[in-house]
Amino acid sequence: MNPLYAAAAVGAGFLAGVVNTLAGNGSSITLPLLIFLGLPPTVANGTNRIGVLAQCTVSTVTFHRKRMVPWRLALPLIAAVAIGGVLGAAIAVDLSVTSMYRAIGAMLVLSFFLVLLRPERWLRGRAGAAQRVRLRDGLIFLAIGVYGGFIQAGVGIFLLTALVLEIGLDMVRGNAVKSMLTLALNVTAFVVFLRNGQVDWGLGLLVASGQVLGAWAAAHVAMQEWAQQWVYRLLLLVILVSAVQMFLR
Repeated sequence: MNPLYAAAAVGAGFLAGVVNTLAGNGSSITLPLLIFLGLPPTVANGTNRIGVLAQCTVSTVTFHRKRMVPWRLALPLIAAVAIGGVLGAAIAVDLSVTSMYRAIGAMLVLSFFLVLLRPERWLRGRAGAAQRVRLRDGLIFLAIGVYGGFIQAGVGIFLLTALVLEIGLDMVRGNAVKSMLTLALNVTAFVVFLRNGQVDWGLGLLVASGQVLGAWAAAHVAMQEWAQQWVYRLLLLVILVSAVQMFLR
């Protein structure tokens, strides 16, 4: 590979690791890059999971060590998104190029408006946040798992949105649980892509190396109160730029 392309892959991975850990949608950076570097969209979709798995492992361990993970809520949700991830990946392996671009673009537009909804809730959480997972919560996260298995790009936005607006967590604890859920759904989805030969290990590991570093740095920043307003603004900017990029393609 051209050294410049290799450096771009690592750099994009670092930025995606930061964005994914702080808010979500880092795959809107890595997925278009993998396609630009020559991978078919379906293979890029599978290859992108390598870095996601690596960075979510790092951020989850970091959040756990800082006691930011509400395990009682997280464990049932892990099962829901993991099952959904298998179903979504089974759909994605046969997706056409045109459908892939349209799906990513539409997802990003929807994500932008979801994040604009009641910004104060994102920063403070909700009084009387859920103490246990209800049936409705399980179905919501199952559906998000299906989407995440289908297209990784943007699933962090949907997970974080549901954790904040439905469960009632603040952004810090929402990010902690989001990292765990993203890890769970991608473990199952990755197996499906791997079995169908839709993973490029060379490019995937390059991007993953940057994502691990970005996730480690961002997980420490995410727990700082001063960072929350900036995280929110960064999230909106990344979604908007990525949506324009996908529709232009």
